[in-house]
Amino acid sequence: MDYCFLRGLLLVALTTWTLADDGQVTFVSELSSKPAQKLSKYGWYGNVRLQRFHIPEETAIARWLFSVTKGHTFHCGQHNVTIHIRYGAPPVINPTGTVFPNATLWSPCLSLILPVTSQSSTTFNLSNPAPGDWYVGAHLPEDDGRIEQKGFPSCSYFFQPQLSIRRAVDTPILPQGTFLQQTAAPDRPARLKLYVPQFASSLSISVADCSSEEGADGGNCSLVLRLGSTSLQNRPVTVNCSGIGCSAALSNPPWDTWVRVVVESGLDNRTVSFSIVSNTTVGCKPKSVGLKVDDDLNMLRGNRSFTNSTSAGNDSLITDAVTMSNDSASLFTPPSACVWSIPVLYEEVDVLSLRFTPASGPNISVTDTHPTLLTYPLYTHATGGTLNLQLTLNSTNVTLANTSSSVVACLSPWAPVLELNDSQPCRTALFGGYSVQVNASVPKAVVRLPFPQSTTWYLTLQLTCNSSDCGNISLVSVVPEVFISACVEDCGTYGECRLMRSYSYLYAGCVCKAGWRGWGCTDNSTAQSYRRQLTATLLLTLSNLSFLPAMVVAIKRCYITEASVYLFTMFFSTFYHACDQPGVAVMCIMDYDTLQYCDFLGSVCSIWVTILCMARIRDTFKYTLFMLGALLIAMSMQLDRKGLWNLLGPVICAILCMVTAWVYRGVQRRHCYPPSWRRWALFLIPGAVCALVGVCLYIFTETEHNYYYTHSLWHILVASCVVFLLPPKEKNREALGWSRGWRWGWSWRPRVCGYTLCQSDKDELYTVT
Repeated sequence: MDYCFLRGLLLVALTTWTLADDGQVTFVSELSSKPAQKLSKYGWYGNVRLQRFHIPEETAIARWLFSVTKGHTFHCGQHNVTIHIRYGAPPVINPTGTVFPNATLWSPCLSLILPVTSQSSTTFNLSNPAPGDWYVGAHLPEDDGRIEQKGFPSCSYFFQPQLSIRRAVDTPILPQGTFLQQTAAPDRPARLKLYVPQFASSLSISVADCSSEEGADGGNCSLVLRLGSTSLQNRPVTVNCSGIGCSAALSNPPWDTWVRVVVESGLDNRTVSFSIVSNTTVGCKPKSVGLKVDDDLNMLRGNRSFTNSTSAGNDSLITDAVTMSNDSASLFTPPSACVWSIPVLYEEVDVLSLRFTPASGPNISVTDTHPTLLTYPLYTHATGGTLNLQLTLNSTNVTLANTSSSVVACLSPWAPVLELNDSQPCRTALFGGYSVQVNASVPKAVVRLPFPQSTTWYLTLQLTCNSSDCGNISLVSVVPEVFISACVEDCGTYGECRLMRSYSYLYAGCVCKAGWRGWGCTDNSTAQSYRRQLTATLLLTLSNLSFLPAMVVAIKRCYITEASVYLFTMFFSTFYHACDQPGVAVMCIMDYDTLQYCDFLGSVCSIWVTILCMARIRDTFKYTLFMLGALLIAMSMQLDRKGLWNLLGPVICAILCMVTAWVYRGVQRRHCYPPSWRRWALFLIPGAVCALVGVCLYIFTETEHNYYYTHSLWHILVASCVVFLLPPKEKNREALGWSRGWRWGWSWRPRVCGYTLCQSDKDELYTVT
C-alpha cells in the first residue's frame, strides 16, 4: 500500500509539479517517506515524535507532505497538531512557555499548526534549502495530566511526514576571477555554485553586461541576486540589481563549503543575459605547522598526562604565561601571524558526551593584536546533546584588576569572526554567533546551546581595551572549556536525563518531577512544596495498612495462604509507592523495577486468591489453582506489566470458577447459593460496591494532580472489599487452618483412617456463622 502511494505521489509530482528545462541545469526527483507514528500530548521532549530527513546538495525545491489520521472511529473533538521544522539539529521548542536555565540560549524554529478532525494533511514548500539533515517534530497540545490506563480505547492520532525534492545534477561552477555568461528568465533562474576555501575573509559576486533579448529597457535588466541557502533561521543574502550590473559582498563567508548563487529575472516574459564573476579574499592565514607529525604526538602525550592529573596538580599547571620560562612560554606565546590557530583534541567520553581540549594545555594566551582561534568539529551524532562553553579568566592575571581590559569571545558556526571589538557584532555573513566576555570583575562566563547544529564551530578570542592601546597588558591567559553533555546540568535535582532514539539517531531530554518544569527542570512556578510531597508519600504508603484488617479476618477464618498473599501485597505496595515518589521524599529499599513488579504481581494475586476462596472449592483444587494462577500471572507481568488483560484475565477466570461452583451447589441443593440474605446484604453487595467504586476511581478519575489521594482511596477500597468478600470459616477447620483430627500435646500425630487423613468431605453451605 505504501509502495502504491509513493508511486502515485511520484506520478503526480512528475505531471503537475515540474520545472522547465532551461538547457543549463537538469533536475531529478527524489522521494522519501517515514512510517506513521502515534502522537502524544506534550509533557516533555520525549512526547515529540522526531523524524530526520536528508536533503542533498544542489536541491532547488523541497516539499514536505504532513499527514495526520485518526486511529479510531468514536468522536474525540478537534485537536491541533503542532509541527516543528529545523535545519541541522532537532528543534528546540517551548510549547508550555517555561523558563529556560540560566545561560541557555536558543532560537525559535518554524512551527506549523494543523487542525485535525478525522484526517488532515498540509504541505510545506521551501526553495533553495540548505543541504544536510532536516528534523521534523510533531506533538499534540499540552498534556492535561489525566492518567490513561493501557488497553482502554482512547483518542489516537498518527503522524506521517513525506518529502519530495527536485535536485540539480549539473549546476555550473562559478570560477574565481573569470566571467561566466549566463541567462535568466522569470521561470528559469540561473543557478550556480562556488567553493569558499578555509580562512576566506570576504566573498564578492559581480554581475555585468546585463541585457535583455528585446533591449527595450535600455540596459535596465532588473535582476535579483541571491547568495546562500535557506535554513529557516537564516535567509540568503538578496541584492536587487538595476542598470547593467551590480555586486554583492559577504564578509566572513562560510568556510570549506559550497555557496549557492541564484540570479532571477524581474522582467515579465523576458530573458536576460549577463556576465557573472566571483572573487574570494583570504586576508589572514595562520602559520603553517609543516609536515612533522611527531610534534602533534608529543602534544597528545602531554595532554594525556594533564587529563590524568589530579585537581591539585591542575592548580600548579595554571601559571602566568608571562613569567614562564622561554621553553614553556613557546606554547603560550602566539607566533608572528595575523591569527593564532590552536589545534584541539576531540575526545568521545560516552554517549552524547564529548570533550574538546586544546592540545597545548588548558591555558590559552590571548592578545590585543591578533585573534586566537579554536576549531570544534561537531558531527551529526553529537547534535542530540547540549554544547557547553565555559570561559574562565586565569586568576593569576592580577594586572587586569585595575584596568578596563576584557577578553571577548565569539562562538560561531560555519565560519569565525576574526575581528572582535565593541562595535563588531558576533555574526558572520550568513549565520549568527554567540558572544561572551570575561574581565577582572566577571572572571567566568557560561553559554549553553541545546541541540547545536551539525557543523564546524569556531571560538575566537581577543583582548580588548577601552582605549586603542592596552598599554603594558598585551597578553592574558584564559581557560576555555568546550564539551558536549546529554542534558543541561544533568537536569538538576528535580529532573532525570533520559536518552531517546529516533531510528539510529540518539538525543536526550529532561523529564521533570514534583511539579518542576522547563528544559532543564529549573522552572519552579508549579513546583510542589516539601509538605505536599511528604503528604503524598504518607498517604500512598500508609493507605496500604488497610490490608491489616483483611489479614486479621483471613487468619481468624483460617485462610493462612490468603493472608500471606495480602501481607506480600501490603509490603511491596508500601515500599513501591515510597520509591515511586517524584520529589525528595523518597525511600527505595531495592531496585525500582523489582518493587514495581512485586507490587503489580501481589495486587493481581490478591484478587485471584480472594475470588477463588469465595468459590468454596476443595482444598486440592483451590491450592492447585492458586499455584497455577500465580505462575501464569508472573509470566504475564513479565511480558507486559501494565497491560489491561493482566488484570482482566485472572479476574474473569476466577469469577467463572466461582460462578460455576455456586451454580453447581444451587442446582444440587435446589436453593440459591449462598442461601442467606444476610450474607448478600451485609457482605457480598457492600464488597462488590467497594470493588466497583475502586475500579472506577482507578480507571476514570486518576490524574497526575490528584493521584496521591485517589490512588490511596483505591488501596483502602480494595482492602475493604476483601474484608467483606472473604467467606466465613469452614466448620471442618480449627485454629491455624489444620483439619479436625489433629491432636496437640508434647507429641502429636494426625489421626489416620486407613490410608488417608480423617477429614469430612461433606460440602458445607455458604452460611454466616
